[in-house]
This record gives sequence, structure tokens and C-alpha cells, in this order.
Amino acid sequence: METFSKLSSLLLRALETKEPTVELLESFVDHWKSITNYYIQTTDDSRPVRQTEIPWCLRQMLDILVYEEKQQVEDTGPCLEYLLQHKLLETLCTLGKAQYPLGMVQQVLLFFSKLLSQIQKPLLQLVGVYRPVQKLIGLCALPGSHTEKEEAQFLLVVCSRVKQDPHTLRYLLQVTAAPPTQPAARTPASDQSQPCTQASNHSKEPPLPASQSDSSTGRPVQSESGLLSALLQLAQSQRGSVCLKAFESLLMLSALQSESSGEILADHTQLGELLTGRLLQLYSLLPLESLDPGEVQSWPHTPWSSQFSHCRSDLRSKYSASNQMTNFFSWLDFLDHLMREAPQVLAVKLAQCVHRFWLFDILQPQLLHTCEQMVLVSTSILCVAVRFVQSSSLLDQLVHFLLRTHTLTYLLVQRCDHISDQISLASLSLVEELLQKPHRDILDVLVLTFLQSRSYLSAPAAGQEDRPLESNQTNEDSDDLEEDPFFSDSLLFSDSQLLLHPPPPPFSSSSSSAPPPSGLGSAADVVNSFLCLVPVQVRSAQLLQEGGYESYVHDAHTQVTQCESLSLSWDWPISLPSSSGEGEEFFEGHLLKVMFDRLGRVLEQPYELNLKLTAVLSRLSAFNHPLLQEYLLNPYIHLSHCSRSLFSVLIRLMGELMQRIQQVSNLTDRLLNTRRDLLGLNHNTGLEHLTLLRGVVVLEEFCKELAAIAFVKLPLDQVVTPLDQQ
Repeated sequence: METFSKLSSLLLRALETKEPTVELLESFVDHWKSITNYYIQTTDDSRPVRQTEIPWCLRQMLDILVYEEKQQVEDTGPCLEYLLQHKLLETLCTLGKAQYPLGMVQQVLLFFSKLLSQIQKPLLQLVGVYRPVQKLIGLCALPGSHTEKEEAQFLLVVCSRVKQDPHTLRYLLQVTAAPPTQPAARTPASDQSQPCTQASNHSKEPPLPASQSDSSTGRPVQSESGLLSALLQLAQSQRGSVCLKAFESLLMLSALQSESSGEILADHTQLGELLTGRLLQLYSLLPLESLDPGEVQSWPHTPWSSQFSHCRSDLRSKYSASNQMTNFFSWLDFLDHLMREAPQVLAVKLAQCVHRFWLFDILQPQLLHTCEQMVLVSTSILCVAVRFVQSSSLLDQLVHFLLRTHTLTYLLVQRCDHISDQISLASLSLVEELLQKPHRDILDVLVLTFLQSRSYLSAPAAGQEDRPLESNQTNEDSDDLEEDPFFSDSLLFSDSQLLLHPPPPPFSSSSSSAPPPSGLGSAADVVNSFLCLVPVQVRSAQLLQEGGYESYVHDAHTQVTQCESLSLSWDWPISLPSSSGEGEEFFEGHLLKVMFDRLGRVLEQPYELNLKLTAVLSRLSAFNHPLLQEYLLNPYIHLSHCSRSLFSVLIRLMGELMQRIQQVSNLTDRLLNTRRDLLGLNHNTGLEHLTLLRGVVVLEEFCKELAAIAFVKLPLDQVVTPLDQQ
């Protein structure tokens, strides 16, 4: 064994003393000549390439190139020089395109992939490399291809090299210096008088983006060919590994952070149109006329990468509505993820394409349609899209689409009070999803613009806005409540009673340091006001002893914290603006008007609708803008003529409640059974007065939620008595 080792060392030393460069080049040329001689000498067209020496020769050539690079520290070695000067890569592309011998393109793809991944020197900037690479890209993703696996790997390697040398992107995409002109503005083309079946005919033929089908725009109308188109085609493969590599390649290209890469992809390619075109194609496959709006609205988040965790071929063999929904929302999530990773200029361009070609051209006509099913499904899909979107660029476009299109904005808000309860529920869900997004315009457009003048205040109250209430004024307000027959004396407590039942930490202090609105009573008074709104006769929560004070305050604390985190960057004022609306007729805005109108009908509306309505109002109340705090959580403001606040609407509703409960026998037992039934404890309450009883339960819960929100938000000098003790 020792003798063998010595012999090996001597042979290795002898090889190192020779001129390896000459031998490497000779060997490299010999292997190449073996390949070319095959074409000269062989006439058998049916022999597959795997049964020839071509794959072995290509592997040897690659090994020589890799070994040569390790020996050549700086200069290009003679073998690589030979490959470039004699245009070997060009010749290989031609042989691969000819598919002679059979399967040659597969061997060429493997050779290019390994060459680009194993050679460390930058190659794509060399004309002898990037031109053959361009030609080979043109052979990828062709119809009927049997080499998708090799194509996807080759394109992934190309994108990896572009990531290392971003300036080579211009070479691969053959980008010229002059940018194309921007597309002209487009207008929606919709016929609202079409029947429901015609509105869903878009599922028969996928619409093309205007830049590919409309020659009236200033942008080139030819379809995108080359790298981007090939990747998009492979992203639709039935093979999961192929799709994953195509997705990763698209993300890699879009995330290039060099100064020019984002501009090249945004201004010189049709990447936005291609990606959006795929979104339209998947959307066109949805059976809108048969989808269940409730199922759509509760659709779980579908990360784009989750589709590769199971067999894609099985999915593609089943054209169920569920799989089609999964495919659509997965692609939407991919676009959203891509926009989060892309440079700003590219992210904005992609989001604009989604706005123009999907939201404006496709979704808006469906939202404006007269068919109830079409309105329901399109609203539900939009609701899910808002919930899933995290990219700031795409969120900007969604908000612009929903809140800056006057006709659409007004219609969507008015549909919160639609004759169809299902449409109302879907519209309220859309508003609720909007209120959970980090975009300042949402609250500004929907609510704050209308409250800014504070013309809901009466003139005396406006004049006293800088003067806090005296203690005797607070007591007078409490006395007024005590005299109200709808309130119980035992449920009002003074500041001196607040220390009797301290709440548990961590909810014993306020999460807000802002001062309370002027004219506001103590925190105890505010909390008491909402706690005491529900008459004693119809209180049932304490009977089940389900979730006491801690649960209400915990939920309120979570919601207020979420709203605070959303609004931190919005530069909201910490104090109320001076009243500028004296003598001006107050209008609470379309959204709050609809909310208050519906709140006044809680006792006659479906339970699910009431839950969604109160959830939206609770969400609005949880934001720490001083105007919202005053208008929604201050029971003591003096309202101007014909104005109303959240508290005043609840006061009127309680008066109606006291009249209507006179018709219900065994009220306490039936309320208890109603609660058990809503909790899934299988206590059937019967159909008589069921809507009324459920409305009473919702009101009690809503008032406790508002009291808990007020408790969390307002600065507290004392500790408030636990809600479950009231």
C-alpha cells in the first residue's frame, strides 16, 4: 500500500512538471472534434443522443473548462478562448434546435446550465456567450416540449448569473436605450344591462392586456418573447419542480436592486402585462355564476409557495371551483410578494397593470352589474384580495380603485344598507377589511373628512371646547342618567367606588397618553355611560358567566393596539381642531350615515349582519384620532340640531327596545337560551321573536365592547370597576 502511494505521488508530480495548458487545449479540441465528426460520419437519424459519445464529450469539455479556470487566476484560459473564438456555443444551439441526434437539445441545455453555474468568471457580458444564451432561451417553453425540467434549470441559472451581474440584464433582454411611450389612459367598457350569464362569459376566453391587443396605445403591441415569456409559460407547467423554479426565477429578476434593473423591467418590457395577463387568465376560469359568496369571503390565505407542497399534476387534473380559486389567489399572492421584493419603480408599474387590466377592466363592470350573484361574488373576491394584500404599491392601487372612484365608492358604501342582506354583509366585510389595512386615505376618505369641521357640536358646546367640565357638571349628567327610567341606580358608580374592584394587570392603565376630548367626563363616567345603556331587564351575559371583564378588556386592548400600530406613521393630531362649522349643517359622511341607519335596525336584522355592523363600528372606535374619540366615544358632547352620534343612536335604540320586549314572555329564560344557542350549546329558542332576541344579545355585547374600548383608550386617574361586576 505504501509503495502504491509513492507511485501515485511520483505520477502526480510528473504531471505537474509538464505544460498542462497545451494538453488541456488539445484534449478540449479533440472532444469537440469527436462531436463534429459524429455529424460527418453518422447517417442514422433514429439513434438517440444518449447512445452516442456526445454527452460524454460535452462533460469532458466542461470539466476541462472548470479545471482550467482554477489554474488561471486572472486571464481567460486557452480552452475558453477557443470556445468563444470558434463560436462553439452558437454551434451547440444550432444542433440543439435541429434536435439531431434525437434529444440533443436536452444535452445542450445541461451543458449551458453547468457552464454558467460552474465557471466563476462573468460570462453573460461576453457577446460570444449572451447571444447563444438568447437563442437557447428562445428554444425554451415551446409547445409540446419534453425538456421542461432542463429548461427550468437553465433559466434559473441564467437568472442567478444576472443577479450576480445585474448589468447583464440589458443584454439578455435586448433592451434599447430609448424607453417606449407610456400607454394611453383607458376607459371602462361595460354594459350593465347584460344578463347575469353574459357577465360571466369572460370565462370562455381569457382577455388580453391592452398593450398586447390594442394598437391605439403608444406602447409596442408585439407580444413579449424571450426570457420573461418562457418563465411565465413554465410557471404554468403541471410539474411542480418546474413551476417552482420558474417562480423563483421571476422573483429573482424582479428583486434586482441595481439602479437600472427596475427601470428596465418596468419601462422596456411587458413584465407587468404578462404577469397581469396570467391573473386575468386564472380569473376567467372561475365559475362566478356558481360560486358561493360566503365560501369565497372566508377563503383562507393561500401562499404562492404552498401549491408546491403537494402533487401539482393531481391538482391540474381536477378542474373544481376550489382548485381554480386556489390557483387564482396563489397567483395573486405571488404578485403581491413580487411587488414587496421589487424596486419601487417596478412595483408601482406592476400594481398599475393590476389596477388597469383586472380591477378597472374586469372587476368594476361586475361590481356595477345588476345581477345579484355577480355583485356578491365580485365583492367577495375583492374583499379577500384586500385582506391578502401586503404590498404597499398594490394596496395603493386597491385604495385608489375603491375610494377615489366616486361612483364606485358611493355605490359600495350604500350597499352596506342594501335591500339584499347578503350584499350588505359582503359590503360591510369589505369596509372591515379596509379598516385593517395600513393606509391613511381609508379613514380620511370614509370618515375623518366629514368630521373635521366638528359641526356636529352645538354652538355653546363649540364655544366651551377649551374648557373642561367642572365636577358639578359631571354630577348633573350623572343625575340625568339616574332619572332616566331605562337606567338602574345600582349600575352607576362614582369615582370613590372605582378602587373597590381593581381590574387585573396588564389592563389597569391606558395604552394612550393623549388627553381626553374637551367636555368629556371622567373615564369612569364614560365607561359607565356605555355599561348602563342596556336596561337591566334584558341583560343576560352574567347568567352564563361566559368570559367576564378580562375577556372584553383583553379584546379591546388587542384591537386598540392594532389600530395604534396602523396609525403611528399617519401623523394624526393629538388634540381636537377648533370648530369651524358654526351654522353649517352637519353630515356624518356616507359610511357613518349607513352605519347609524343600520344600527337603528339591529332588532330586526339578521344576526350575522348585526355582528359585522358592530364589528365595523368597534373598529372605528378603536382608532386614536381625537375626532373619532369625541364623536364615537364621548356621551357628553352637545349635539347640534339634527345631528347624531353613536351614543345618541344607541339611546334611541334602547327606547325602542324597551317597547318591543313587552311582547316577549319569559324574557330572561329566552334570552339565556338564545345565548346558549348562539354559543352552539344546542338550546333551541324557537322562531318566535328570534331576530329580536338575537338583536338584544348583540346590543349588550356591543355596549360592553365600547365600554372596554373606552376603558383602554382613555387616560385613567382611577381604576374602573370590572365590567362583569356591573
